[in-house]
Amino acid sequence: QVQLVESGGGLVQAGGSLRLSCAASGSIFSISAMGWYRQAPGKQREWVAGISSGGSTNYKDSVKGRFTISRDNAKNTVYLQMTSLKPEDTGVYYCVLAITMSEYWGQGTQVTVSS
Repeated sequence: QVQLVESGGGLVQAGGSLRLSCAASGSIFSISAMGWYRQAPGKQREWVAGISSGGSTNYKDSVKGRFTISRDNAKNTVYLQMTSLKPEDTGVYYCVLAITMSEYWGQGTQVTVSS
């Protein structure tokens, strides 16, 4: 069973930065794709960024140039570096591990950006 634990959320002013971390248990991290999603109050969960097992990255258009996803396979951890944060980036951020037909989700970490 895979467990994911996010950390690094918090309250930040617009224009500030945060780095989210997601630590995974188990032995499949290095061969799994990883991603970050977020859910704002009253809205559906949306995809934010993804990174393949080989390190290829993709981003939601609205975060390109501001967010960077990375992974450290030695630490079984994926990161989301967020800069130039905007109030519309507020939400609960979830990491997900995807492999073959399975997905595993973390419990989420709150990010609040004040204007």
